[in-house]
Amino acid sequence: MLCDLEDNLMEPSHHPLMILVAGPYRSGTNDDPARIAANLQAMYEASLEVWQRGHLPVTGEALALPLVQLAGSTSVGDAPFNAIFHPIGRLLAQRCDAVLRIGGPSQGADEMVTILQSFGRPVYFHIDEIPSIQPS
Repeated sequence: MLCDLEDNLMEPSHHPLMILVAGPYRSGTNDDPARIAANLQAMYEASLEVWQRGHLPVTGEALALPLVQLAGSTSVGDAPFNAIFHPIGRLLAQRCDAVLRIGGPSQGADEMVTILQSFGRPVYFHIDEIPSIQPS
């Protein structure tokens, strides 16, 4: 009986999910700061929609970029950037309950999808696929 109750609490309709929003960051930008910023803005906007559905949105960029800066990175793709950016994304993906894959081609975002799929966790490709829940 207790197991049934615990299983029901883990259903998306009863439990907020921590959902990784994964999309292109550098892909297709030629490292143009304005285009990178547009990609980041798209992830932020998708994160707001995840939040409005009652779930906890996270992005690897939100966790990695402050550390990349503190580590002394001076340009996208330099050694401090590479030592932190994707490793944090991989660790975060292992901890998330689901992923929302947005945007165009991105090797990094596709890797996040593969990681979550390897754990049997949901992969969403459109915000409407994510169930809305009532806040607790």
